[in-house]
Amino acid sequence: MSVPGAGPGAPTDVGVSSHTATRQQILYCPYCAEETLFPLEHGWECRSCGRAFSITFLGLRPNPGRTEET
Repeated sequence: MSVPGAGPGAPTDVGVSSHTATRQQILYCPYCAEETLFPLEHGWECRSCGRAFSITFLGLRPNPGRTEET
């Protein structure tokens, strides 16, 4: 499995689980907005600003204004 954003010659299996492989990968660092992201064991490393971070999906919030269609 290849990792989006990894350059040529990068390892193809970097511990991305099959559950997260079906999700959209992040493209930009949330701190500096650069694209130099590389996967870590439990997150991402930005090689432009030197920060390491992870992104967590917390769930869907109910939308009180939405009506259900039948």
